[in-house]
Amino acid sequence: MSDNPPISDPEVRPGEQVLATYERYTEAQRAVDYLSDNQFPVEDLRIVGSDLHLVEDITGRVTKGRAAAAGAAGGALFGLLLGLLVGLFTFGPVWLGLLLGGLIIGAIAGAVSGFLGHWATGGQRDFASVTGVTARRFDLLSADRSAPQARRLLAELH
Repeated sequence: MSDNPPISDPEVRPGEQVLATYERYTEAQRAVDYLSDNQFPVEDLRIVGSDLHLVEDITGRVTKGRAAAAGAAGGALFGLLLGLLVGLFTFGPVWLGLLLGGLIIGAIAGAVSGFLGHWATGGQRDFASVTGVTARRFDLLSADRSAPQARRLLAELH
């Protein structure tokens, strides 16, 4: 935790103060949890992340085969659900046939769709990724009226 909160931060609204600045969100969350455990009115608090960055973690390569497999899985699920829906109105062995038929037809249609979709991109963006936003610092803000109480409690935490 840094003891020097920013002097002029555009995220600080009139009528509130920066109580503390943390490097990790979990530290700010821990402070709010501690305040809550000590009957502090947490509705007077805000956690504001600053210096945001978009982070994209590359999780693997997407080939035509993987695209087809992913499409087959999604199509099979859709076909199974469609078979279940139609199967609600049937009885006996026809019900099982509808489930299996929906599963198989959905998997085939999904595989073809996944393969063609990947093929149509011409090799552009042939990787999978997970995207998220991170912040470099997290300011814990409090309404002016409850800031002194929050500071006393946070001093006990550290």
